[in-house]
Amino acid sequence: MASEIFSAKNLQTGYGRVQVLWGADLQVQRAQTVVLLGANGAGKTTLIKTIMGLIKPWQGEIVFEGADLTHARTDKRVRAGISYMSEIGCFPGLSIDENIRIGGQFTPAERLRERMDELYEVFPAIATRRKALASSLSGGQRKMVGIAKALAGDPKLLVMDEPSAGLSPLFVQEVIQVLGRFRNTGLSLLIAEQNIKFLELADHVVTLSGGRVGFSGTVEALHADDALRRAYFGVTG
Repeated sequence: MASEIFSAKNLQTGYGRVQVLWGADLQVQRAQTVVLLGANGAGKTTLIKTIMGLIKPWQGEIVFEGADLTHARTDKRVRAGISYMSEIGCFPGLSIDENIRIGGQFTPAERLRERMDELYEVFPAIATRRKALASSLSGGQRKMVGIAKALAGDPKLLVMDEPSAGLSPLFVQEVIQVLGRFRNTGLSLLIAEQNIKFLELADHVVTLSGGRVGFSGTVEALHADDALRRAYFGVTG
């Protein structure tokens, strides 16, 4: 039976006096993929950054593996086993190797070497260019570097903000396939997206609109709701 690895309850926050999140609740079970679906401006990035400690919550609670991380520094969250991939994904001014090493900065040196070898096997297109600057890569290749960087520390939960950003449909499908491979190893995933293609990976879907959670359930239940189907899939019947 699945057990909860992460939960965010009643998260409220914003910028200055402008409130963006209004009591958002979110749970992720072990080995589960949760897709946080919403349009631009829905509050997805704010929620993800609050989960990672990059934005302070005004109210609410963040728990990971039973530990209260609500006010913990970002590095403590990473050390606990939560990894983050931003929309940009990697540092363009650093090499592929340097990017991945940064992702595994809290990993023992010997294990990091092993992990990098494992990741380069998964991403052969970047394995042959380890010393190249990330800025010299295509958008799709940079995204692969970002994923490898995020996975370098052997996380238990990978949190991703818009992994489809700037990618062609072909590369979007490639990213989905790669994530599916790691999902099958038992990694928990929380993916904030507006691209419904990522529902292919989802065990659970949460919709966000105006900083509020609207729907939380299975992909099948999302499809079965006429209003949601029109909103996210643009089809009826």
